Amino acid sequence: MKNLNSIPVYSLDKFKLSEERSTLYQVEVFDAKRHFKVAYPHRHDFYEVLYLAQGSGFHIIDSNKYEIKPPCIFFLSPGQAHRLELSYDIEGYIFLFTDEFYLINQKNKNRLLEFPFFFSVEQNNPPLYLSKERDHIFIRQLFIRGCNEIEKGEKTSEEIIRSLLDLVLLTCNELYPPEYSKVAKGKGHILVKNLLKLIEENYQNNLRITEYAEMLAITPNHLTQMVREITGKTSTELLQHKNIVEIKRLLLHTNLTVSEIANLMHFPDQSYFTKYFKRFSGVTPLQYRKESMKST
Repeated sequence: MKNLNSIPVYSLDKFKLSEERSTLYQVEVFDAKRHFKVAYPHRHDFYEVLYLAQGSGFHIIDSNKYEIKPPCIFFLSPGQAHRLELSYDIEGYIFLFTDEFYLINQKNKNRLLEFPFFFSVEQNNPPLYLSKERDHIFIRQLFIRGCNEIEKGEKTSEEIIRSLLDLVLLTCNELYPPEYSKVAKGKGHILVKNLLKLIEENYQNNLRITEYAEMLAITPNHLTQMVREITGKTSTELLQHKNIVEIKRLLLHTNLTVSEIANLMHFPDQSYFTKYFKRFSGVTPLQYRKESMKST
């Protein structure tokens, strides 16, 4: 485990290749030579699509550990904590972008949430393993075309970059495992995804479900009904689940003590915090950290 006091949150400007580049998107080669002033694990306030064509290792996203088996594609939503364990021959491409960039010309402002791999209701967004050569070649060409467009500097067309990103996302959506993509894209499902997005952005403020309902411009009863219908959980259980996800991130990705995490998450004392975590996870925070260290 890295000697970290907290999980750093990075904006896209930390990943810029030059000061002249946009802070709304980036497309680039991803290999062992890629160096930025960022630490792993970390989290972003933007979206990421990581395509890997060669190499091996593991990608730990929140508390889920995924094997890198190229060709494959990983997806990250804002707020997710992740770290990479990569072989030296890793090779691929990465697309970083903000919702502002992708949605600028979209009438449907929920377009990103309609993809199953962003803000998953199931809280699990496994990679897409590309089994067919033609799919692998097509997606690789999209990333290469994006890199070529970026290299034009001042002549880079944001419309071309945005169109390439849309093609990448639409293609991945079509190829994504049916057990994750078959969920309906109805209003209820998108509403719950918007709630998850708001919870991710505001979890440290300890907001009540009534406050989230107000932000979504619906009644608390309607929000609770939709949450139960889509997730099988009550609104309170959804907020509790978010707390557990965040606690697991801090236990797994930082060296904060249990007491420090309890304070950070606004629990009255360590004893209550430990009982709360064990009630939902079946183990104490220290047991979870110890077992997670063995597996990661």
